[in-house]
Amino acid sequence: MILVVRHGRTVSNAHGLFLGRADPPLDEVGEAQAAALGRAIGPVDQVISSPLLRARQTAAAIAEPTAVPVTLDARFIELDYGEWDQQPLSTVDPEAWAHWQSNLDFAPPGGESLLAVGERVRAALDEIAPEVRRRTVVIVTHVSPLKAAVAWSLGVSDDVSWRLFVTPASITRIDVSRERPSLVAFNEVGHLSL
Repeated sequence: MILVVRHGRTVSNAHGLFLGRADPPLDEVGEAQAAALGRAIGPVDQVISSPLLRARQTAAAIAEPTAVPVTLDARFIELDYGEWDQQPLSTVDPEAWAHWQSNLDFAPPGGESLLAVGERVRAALDEIAPEVRRRTVVIVTHVSPLKAAVAWSLGVSDDVSWRLFVTPASITRIDVSRERPSLVAFNEVGHLSL
């Protein structure tokens, strides 16, 4: 089983800013969410994390109860929002926003496309899945890579990402024990005090 986890909340998340490659830590709520994840998930065989601080802090809280090391994998880093990073949606030109939602190849100025995120996440999961068929692995990542992982599990295009909402510190479960991946649960938040 692969558990794909979104990191806990940061100040940027709390203020509704695009948060890509900027590297703020978890805020107090995010730290509590990471601790709740560690308790909810329980023992695991492996923890893989995006190299960004907010993901590493969340991964450490999950790995700590089992004392497993955290492996960093840059393929699970957040989408590069380029010039939009740390900006509110209200600053984005409405035409550019509409174009992005209709074109997977679109990238924010100086940033990365959803298609590129999907390609790197699919490659990572194709590599990891056969190795973990009978183990429990947690991948701590961000909104866009998590949505790409869901698309991979369903065998659908990355444009599904515009129809998915991912809560900070949520859990998504993907069964990889069979021939094809299968989405078991999406955006679990029962472990959080919302």
